[in-house]
Amino acid sequence: MSAFIPAGLASFRLAPTKNPLSTTGTGVSILDKRPTNYFGKKVQQISGKSCSASRSFVVQMSNEVIFDEDSREALRRGVDAVADAVRITMGPKGRNVVLGSRTGPPRIVNDGVTIAKEVELEEPTENAGVKLVQEVASRANDEAGDGTTTATVLAKEIVSEGLKQVAAGANPVALRRGIEKTCAMLIEEIMKVAVPVTENDYEKVAAISSNDEQIGKLIGDAMRRVGRNGILQVETSKSVDTSVEIEEGMEIDRGYLSAQFITNPAKSMAELLNARILLTDKRISAVGELLPVLEKVTQTGQPLLVIAEDVTGEALSTLVLNKNAGVLRVCAIKCPSFGQRRVQYLEDLAVLTGGQVISEDFGLTLDKVELEMLGMAQKITVYQNKTIILAGDNHKDQIDLRVKQLQKALAVSQSDYEREKLQERISKLTGGIAVIRVGAPTETEMESNKLRYEDACNATKAAVEEGIVPGGGVCLLKLAAKVEEFKQRLTEPDEQLGAEIVMESLYAPARQIADNAGADGQVIVELLKDQPFKIGYNAVTGAIEDIVESGILDPAKVTRSALEAACSVAAMILTTKALVAQLPASEDELAAQEDVGQLTL
Repeated sequence: MSAFIPAGLASFRLAPTKNPLSTTGTGVSILDKRPTNYFGKKVQQISGKSCSASRSFVVQMSNEVIFDEDSREALRRGVDAVADAVRITMGPKGRNVVLGSRTGPPRIVNDGVTIAKEVELEEPTENAGVKLVQEVASRANDEAGDGTTTATVLAKEIVSEGLKQVAAGANPVALRRGIEKTCAMLIEEIMKVAVPVTENDYEKVAAISSNDEQIGKLIGDAMRRVGRNGILQVETSKSVDTSVEIEEGMEIDRGYLSAQFITNPAKSMAELLNARILLTDKRISAVGELLPVLEKVTQTGQPLLVIAEDVTGEALSTLVLNKNAGVLRVCAIKCPSFGQRRVQYLEDLAVLTGGQVISEDFGLTLDKVELEMLGMAQKITVYQNKTIILAGDNHKDQIDLRVKQLQKALAVSQSDYEREKLQERISKLTGGIAVIRVGAPTETEMESNKLRYEDACNATKAAVEEGIVPGGGVCLLKLAAKVEEFKQRLTEPDEQLGAEIVMESLYAPARQIADNAGADGQVIVELLKDQPFKIGYNAVTGAIEDIVESGILDPAKVTRSALEAACSVAAMILTTKALVAQLPASEDELAAQEDVGQLTL
């Protein structure tokens, strides 16, 4: 078993296979300070020369610089490459995309952000456009968990129409202002037309997001079982069947304190299985405070989640060092809430996980912590802005007792604010977590299904947060009329052009859905422009009907975040004047790099 590495050595490079560990008199193992032949990944680049002082060697790469229309056209070609690959998946009759891999079997997916991330072009200037559209998809995905295809299609349209206006002599900065002002107005309008989601709508939202009624039914049932404040979590199943299990758990609106804790880079999250949980209201900066509990947890071989007021300085550096060294699987997050309410939330977590709150208010300090004082969880998933703790059913009786105590406090409370916070705590304790275990006959199908379940879960939760709007691209299409009115309030002609660019892009999602269904998208758009707000195109039946009545619904949050992300990045592209891109390495440069890699300190 690896020994824990204490503080004070975070600045030393770690060589797992060559750098020996030595033991101090206290029985704590530390990194040997002697130099090794380990090369860090980040080294200072110098033009093909060796630096005897630092002993770092690098070959200087060449850059390409292009200006004006050439730079914007290169970006446009990159944007189009991603959008063309993603847009064919849109709507109920969208197609799949096969993603090849050098290390495993190809994947067949229907998920916008997954496809976008896989696009890589040979031409570096065009690839810069690819990266910008990937940013659009990632921002929409991070915000709402869905809507990445819509965001990509919108971005393509805004960039395409905007570049035409720039080429015709429009001022790019004024266009950008017009785009941003119009986007802000549209977001307000989306929130005005959104209506609260009902339990009967869960199934419809999930089915539209996944293009599968069976997935919609399963997620709708799961949401009704865990309630509006419950959590949906998707995992892979060991069988071919898909099942749902309701387990005790809680979501905390706090994320990891350092990206170094990430264990799954593809999803930017840290996963800890069968983990211990340290709960304290103390601010931890000195590693000496953590050493006793860290040594005890290291001996068990279990992961550890530290929940404290804050973890900084030497303490945080030590946790990161040991995580990267493979000595201890660990992550740290801040406590939810503030002041005395923070302790109350920690007590709720202690009941949920079977642990104790380490607080001086209770006569406990970190140096007195024993293993039995730590909470336990079957699985902990830590994202940038939230943490999901799946605790299991071992403490159901204690949870029920805690809920009864909170309900009694709620009944006698006279403060509206206090009642709101008590209700929030009750909801977190009673909501639970619906674990959806996705099965399939093959690994390829399982991966594809899992992505669809994740999108559907995210869409359903987004609908709970901000309500629902007509789906199928209809909400954006009908709001184009608002842009026509808003444009008249803009005094600068080029700002009005920016508003027109956004207005034209709003037709793109509905047009693409119709195109993918085999209809003429432009004809469908023209037919819908003068129809009432809820009348849209049903791509499944090919009919123009009341799509809200037909259950074609989108979360307002997904529509809003897609529009925001698309307008933001597209406006930046339009104001581009120059583009600097790194050229691929030549054969001589690659040979020089290979020689450098064989050198040792």
